[in-house]
Amino acid sequence: MCQLLGMNCNVPTDICFSFEGFSARGGKTDDHSDGWGIAFFEGKGCRLLLDDKPSVTSPVADLVRRYPIHSTHVIAHIRKATQGEVALKNCHPFQRELWGRYWVFAHNGNLPDFHPQNMGFYEPVGNTDSEKAFCIILETLREAFPHGKPPLDKLNFVLRQITAEIAKVGVFNYLLSDGEHFFAHCSTKLTYIVRQAPFAAAHLIDQDMTVDFRELTSPSDRVAVIATTPLTDNEVWTTIQPGELLVFQDGLPQK
Repeated sequence: MCQLLGMNCNVPTDICFSFEGFSARGGKTDDHSDGWGIAFFEGKGCRLLLDDKPSVTSPVADLVRRYPIHSTHVIAHIRKATQGEVALKNCHPFQRELWGRYWVFAHNGNLPDFHPQNMGFYEPVGNTDSEKAFCIILETLREAFPHGKPPLDKLNFVLRQITAEIAKVGVFNYLLSDGEHFFAHCSTKLTYIVRQAPFAAAHLIDQDMTVDFRELTSPSDRVAVIATTPLTDNEVWTTIQPGELLVFQDGLPQK
């Protein structure tokens, strides 16, 4: 299956360190070599970079590793295809508009025999179960709140309902964001860490690389990193429990 990487923080931050280790899993330390993608929210704008090449050999991924794009909401994905051919149209994250904002979604898992009918306004471009699920989520939200984005509690309630329905079909780990709120759902495997003062050094599992965050941060900074499996071997990562849907805001999770 695929792997997920997300970041949510209280000040714009680059994801170069985490992406260095994560992208190595796309063909070097793991076999997720069927394409990759990453989305950076910058205000209401969103930079979306996709490539159907493995992330370890992709020149676009090399750009991300070297170019410190600062954002408060980032979603990245490396693909091991289970449904749909290796092609740019099937690379995550997927992006659509709802309520005048971009929404971005990436999925890890497999939804066998998932063939929803009458998806409404949203239609998949590729042929993955993941993009179909994203379309169903957004259509459900659009129908529930036709006049605009609701308060978070109401949005979260409907999102939990449709998430639970889709998760009955198969494995449904996902990351979802509109640049204001960051959602992380665990079906089988998802972890996170919150880095805040007092900061320390972190060492990657997939690369022999260490960064001392004390040299790069201010005392008020707070960053949550979400990943399928931990990216570092000298920090304590929190396991999200199966069935949990967390909302991250300003670098902190809220159940």
